[in-house]
Amino acid sequence: MLQQTRVAAVIPYYERFLSRFPNVAALADAPEQDLLAYWAGLGYYHRARNLQKAAQAIKQSGSFPDTYEAIRRLPGAGDYTSAAVASIAFNRPHAALDGNVLRVLSRVYADGTDIAAPAGRAHFRGIADQVLDRTQPGAFNQAMMELGATICLPRNPQCLLCPVASLCAARQTGRVHEFPVKLGREKSVVEERVFFWVEREGSVLLWQRPQDARLMPGFYELPERVHLPGIQAGELLGEFRHAITFHNYRCRVYEAVPPEDTGACGWVRMRELPQLPVSTLLRKAERLCRRTRTVF
Repeated sequence: MLQQTRVAAVIPYYERFLSRFPNVAALADAPEQDLLAYWAGLGYYHRARNLQKAAQAIKQSGSFPDTYEAIRRLPGAGDYTSAAVASIAFNRPHAALDGNVLRVLSRVYADGTDIAAPAGRAHFRGIADQVLDRTQPGAFNQAMMELGATICLPRNPQCLLCPVASLCAARQTGRVHEFPVKLGREKSVVEERVFFWVEREGSVLLWQRPQDARLMPGFYELPERVHLPGIQAGELLGEFRHAITFHNYRCRVYEAVPPEDTGACGWVRMRELPQLPVSTLLRKAERLCRRTRTVF
């Protein structure tokens, strides 16, 4: 849940998710529609599906795996998650490498290796394994992550408060802001989107992404002109912006009368939207319509 999302924003989702899925069995047995509805708004929906697959694997095995290798075999568990859980929960000697740790290591060693490249991450993983305190790997990993999150900050590092300032080569040479090196960032793409709010007797016209779609399969979306080629735009209800990775969308929502041919779209009762897997774009558009329309 914390992937590219602030802790303060995640907490309500986390508490709501745990109230619905309080244990492994509840998550393993949940209908996918419930799972996606309780994850909606967090993005990266493959994580929710992998989380459920992992719960199903754990339920089938009868216990949570306690080694790095076994945790790594769970769906969705990558190197970082596996190392963090193995070290913190089971005291296994594996270094956890996240963005905070990469920043600390690159500055301490004044190492200009590209942290965005797979070879660069492998390079720093080797360094992290070398410096890991194998007698208390969980505490060491948490200390490294906390150091990066609270002291060795990206833009305003608190070097005067840093407990390892005397060991930091970047600090000693006055080059702290040159690290870490991250090359090849993708340029931001700005895209205009036009959505249509088509309402009839308490229902709204939506389309559902196919179950085999590459992105957000099964999620409901507001139609665009490609879904309703003959639709006539009415009053502009408002605009909003939405960002996903390096895409920045400028979205406009128009009210429209129901067309004769709804194509692949279907009517969905508005009172059912909170229980359905709907995209963040649809949620933003719904909030916009609630603010701008006197009758809803």
